[in-house]
Formats: sequence, C-alpha cells, structure tokens
Amino acid sequence: MPPFEKSQELKPFKLRKCLATRKHEVCSIRSKFPNKLPVIVERYIREKHLPLLDKTKFLVPFELTMGQFLALLRSKIDLDATQALYLLVSDRSMSCMAASMGEVYSQYRDPDGFLYMTYASQDMFGGEMGATSPC
Repeated sequence: MPPFEKSQELKPFKLRKCLATRKHEVCSIRSKFPNKLPVIVERYIREKHLPLLDKTKFLVPFELTMGQFLALLRSKIDLDATQALYLLVSDRSMSCMAASMGEVYSQYRDPDGFLYMTYASQDMFGGEMGATSPC
C-alpha cells in the first residue's frame, strides 16, 4: 500500500470523510439495516500498548449492552485477561456497562448519525509498563 493511503488510515474517521458523505453513509446503513446502529470505534490517539482494530465500523443491535460490546472488542483485539480496555463514548465519557447500545446511541450519537467510541488502555500509577522502582 502506498504511504499516503497508509497515513490516511491513521487519521480519525471524521477527518477522512466529509460530513455529507458520513450522513449519506448513515442513511444508507439505516435503510438497509433498520434494527442496527452504526458505530465507529477508533484507538485513542496517544495509545501506546493496544493494537489497531482491523476495522473501525460496526453495526450493532439496539439491545446489545455496552459490556457485551466491550467483550466483542476485547476478542477482536486479542487481549490477555490481565490487560485493561476502556471505552470512551464521544471522546468524553465512559458509559454504564449495563446500558444498551440503543440508549447510548440515543444519548451520544453525533450529528452525522454515527456513534463514535474510542478505546484505550491505562498505565497503572502513571508509570510505564515494565518500569523499575527508583529504590
């Protein structure tokens, strides 16, 4: 793949496509799959430890819970049971894991019609993984 196309993949979805294209895409998806929600999941820009997902667009059922969706993402990223994975909704908040995707979508969807989520890990106590003690 040429370097330009690879760098395009690293850009956030909103920067890769204009608003009109995103709105048209949502309309098309919702007409074909009326009982599914269009969700965009991207890695946090400063994330150091988690790999990129092989795709960013997901169609999820209304009744799927956030906990079930998180479990699905964990399996796609292929994490160890000890690795933490956090989901931020609309780049600003964590949602209740018992909430349905329909509830989260109705509360946080973007004006273009997609629900945007960001995943990240967390360094414990502010240190790097594998850091040694100063004592």
